[in-house]
Order: sequence, then C-alpha cells, then structure tokens
Amino acid sequence: MKLTLRSLLAAGMLLAASWSHAQSADHVFRVSAIPDEAPTELQRKFKPLGEYLEKKIGMKVEFTPVTDYAASVEALINKKVDMVWFGGFTFVQANERSKGAITPLVQRAEDEKFRSVFVTTNKSINSLNDLKGKTLSFGSESSTSGHLMPRYYLLQAKINPDTDLKRIAFSGAHDATVAAVAGGKVDAGALNISVWEKLLEAKKVDPAVVRVFYTTPGYYDYNWSVRTDMNADLKKKLSDAFLALDASKPEDKAIMELQRASKFIPTKAENYKNIEAAARNAGLLK
Repeated sequence: MKLTLRSLLAAGMLLAASWSHAQSADHVFRVSAIPDEAPTELQRKFKPLGEYLEKKIGMKVEFTPVTDYAASVEALINKKVDMVWFGGFTFVQANERSKGAITPLVQRAEDEKFRSVFVTTNKSINSLNDLKGKTLSFGSESSTSGHLMPRYYLLQAKINPDTDLKRIAFSGAHDATVAAVAGGKVDAGALNISVWEKLLEAKKVDPAVVRVFYTTPGYYDYNWSVRTDMNADLKKKLSDAFLALDASKPEDKAIMELQRASKFIPTKAENYKNIEAAARNAGLLK
C-alpha cells in the first residue's frame, strides 16, 4: 500500500510538472507601448524585436496596442500586458499609481539625454519668447517629450503656456503634431526629437517649410518597464536579451534601427526623479 501511494504521488507530481510546463509553453508574453505614434507604425517597429524576444525567452510574444497613455499604465498594473514601452512621465505615473510596483528594466543609451524640439512654419517665431500670443500644439497630455518637458522649459523661460499663448492644443501623437504645424492648424508644435528625425529621414516633412527653432536640454526619457513581481528568471532573460543587442551585428541591425537605438543599457527608478519633480512643478502630478 505504501509503495502504491508513493507511486501515485510521484505520478501526480510528474503530471503536475508536465501540466505546468505545458501552461508555460502556451503562455503568451504580451507587450504594449504608449501610443505616441500611429498604431501601424508601432506594430511595424516592434515586429522584429518581438521575434527576437521570442527566441530569447522561449515564449510567444504579442504586441497589444492601447488607445491612450493612461491605458498603457492600467494594462501593466492590471496584468493585461507583461511589459510596456513607457515615456519617462508615463513611467512616473505608473510607478505612483502602483505604489512602487513597476520596475524600469532597460532604456536606450539615447534616453539618458533625450530632447524635445519646437517646430514652426512661421518666420516670425525664432525663440520660445516669440510664442507669446501664438497657438501651440503639444502631443499627448501624458507625453514626456511631447508635453511635460516642453511645458517645463517654457515655464523655465518665464512663459506660461496657459496664459501667455493664444491657445494650446493636444494632437495626441508626435507625428500628428508635425502634421498640425505643417497644415497651418497651429503656429508651432513641440515633439520628440527622435520622431522628428525619423520624419525628416523618411522625407515626410519638408525642413524648408517646417523648421526647428528650439531644442531642449537633455533629460531621461523612455524605458521598457515590467511589474516588480515578475518572475526573476524571466526578468533576467528579458534584460539580458536587450543588453545583448548589438547594432554592428547584421542580425540585430534592423531591430536597432527601428528602435532608433545605438544600444540598450540598464536603468532604474531613481533616474526619473527629475521627471517626477518637473511634473509636480508643472502641476501635472499631484
């Protein structure tokens, strides 16, 4: 009887292990990103990276688009997705909303000193001070590079966008901001320098018509974030996968070009303290 019971227990443990392995194999690792560009562009940018991560973590990887910045925060906190590409401000919001339960995993080297640009078609606008009495478009209200930091630097220049400008608008995305400026809907716009450079390279904007008149100082911005309670082994596999990407290797080149990254580096929550302070100073984080 003892032997039979031991055999049954062993068989039960083997079955449980097999079932657990099958569950793990069937599990989908879901990734999302703040919608700072068109959904089709975000999908295109992520596809090669997703295929690379699948091989590195041994799980199916799927990109799950969200409707707005707030939705990306809620999706990660509520375990609808496993990893999100956040802007610095969105990470701060997620970290505060989750009471410190979000961990920034890696960032591009470029994100240590990220910048925003102000663009215009108006020949009379050549400095931030020239924006007084004019119309301006930001990106999303929750965007670090499309709203928070441009607003911060306007305030630093003693320009209150809510009272000193004729009107402010929110386009929802960086490329939409450029379209609003180019189309004459606003006198100027503020956006992420990376998207601006990409639009120039793709010849989707004419620099003779739409030009940069101010570039901000550098600040910490984007990162890939996960929940702090993520399995440690999986977290390490993800981190190692990003850090192993090498732009000089032909097999990694397409990934890095689409991510507009020279390399990925580790990051930490402390890096975003200045973003948090800027948000509180601008009245965007209570």
